[in-house]
Amino acid sequence: MIALRDLHKSYTRAGESIVACHVDALDIERGEQVAIVGKSGLGKTTLLNMIAGIVRPTRGSVEVAGTELTRLSEAARDRFRAGHIGIVFQTFNLLVPFTALENVMLGAVFAGGGGSATQERAIALLNRVGLAERMHHRPNELSVGQVQRVALCRALINGPELILADEPLGNQDRETGSEALRVLCEIAEQEDRTVVMVTHDPQSAKLMHRTVDLADLRVAS
Repeated sequence: MIALRDLHKSYTRAGESIVACHVDALDIERGEQVAIVGKSGLGKTTLLNMIAGIVRPTRGSVEVAGTELTRLSEAARDRFRAGHIGIVFQTFNLLVPFTALENVMLGAVFAGGGGSATQERAIALLNRVGLAERMHHRPNELSVGQVQRVALCRALINGPELILADEPLGNQDRETGSEALRVLCEIAEQEDRTVVMVTHDPQSAKLMHRTVDLADLRVAS
């Protein structure tokens, strides 16, 4: 599902080149659930954003589901991401004016979907994560744990082959967050989806099939 080779991302600051991320090689198989761990500031989010096609690497290869993302234009990467990748952002990024159900459905609208079938899947996902009674509430009317579960449903709405999660437990208590992650892993297992999560929390990493340490990938900050 994912193949990374000689992957580098660097920035220039005050005339100095700063390496944000360096990965010699990483392979993740379809259906795997992988945690990428490491201390804060080591480039975990940069790595995830390169896998998502949000950030273009300075050099190297990023292959996702058989597509080499570095060969695509920004618009083409956006289209690929909408059709193949679901993302759970650290801050969740829900739109406050919209209800939980509408936020989940927007994930499909951005990918060119919508309609009654999308609504049925959105409702089914929200029911699955225990939000049947809260789907018509707005984000500011929900707890942090409930907002996280809405974000998980939005990431799953298009049936993506790959789900990326950036520190999904960073803003809530362990018990609430771990339960939401278990639901994500269960759905991914049943639907044969690949999950890649970056985290600094070893307990969260234990919920995945495999843990990869940034130090083993030669990632530098």
